[in-house]
Amino acid sequence: MSLTDPVRNSLEAMASLLAPAHPDVAERVLRAHDDPGSYVRTHADQLAERGVDEPVANLAWIALMDALCDQRLLAEFDWKEDPQEIRAQLRMLISWPSADSWALFDADEMSLPTYEYLAACGRRCRDVGAALAVLDIESDCYPVVCLRVAHAEELTALAGRAGFTARSLGA
Repeated sequence: MSLTDPVRNSLEAMASLLAPAHPDVAERVLRAHDDPGSYVRTHADQLAERGVDEPVANLAWIALMDALCDQRLLAEFDWKEDPQEIRAQLRMLISWPSADSWALFDADEMSLPTYEYLAACGRRCRDVGAALAVLDIESDCYPVVCLRVAHAEELTALAGRAGFTARSLGA
């Protein structure tokens, strides 16, 4: 692979941004980008859960999500997830802010549909200097990461340069 491959460089930078203490995340993403056939064989069981059994165009993006999930840096929500389950999964993220932003929720927000509830969570995170971002896989689920608000625009830009979509929730 060329050192000037902008997609590869963006994928590596995103992995480093979202998992700075876990260099294996970047290694896994780059392996999916550089050698998709080998990656599919090595991670066949996990990819089968996503219906992937051969290299696909967004394999490195999927690898990023799976690697982040394995490190408890990403939570994935169904389009009709219960707000209590969302809350429980977000709290399990090691990147979740220690400040108690849940105290800011009102009863009406607890009955919102999934995407709107995640947007409300994103707004609350911003109050404590964090950001929630969804890594779009063009599916009926929401893979969500938490990062410092100062890095949210960088994540969006890096994803765009790699040909994918990441957007802040509640911005």
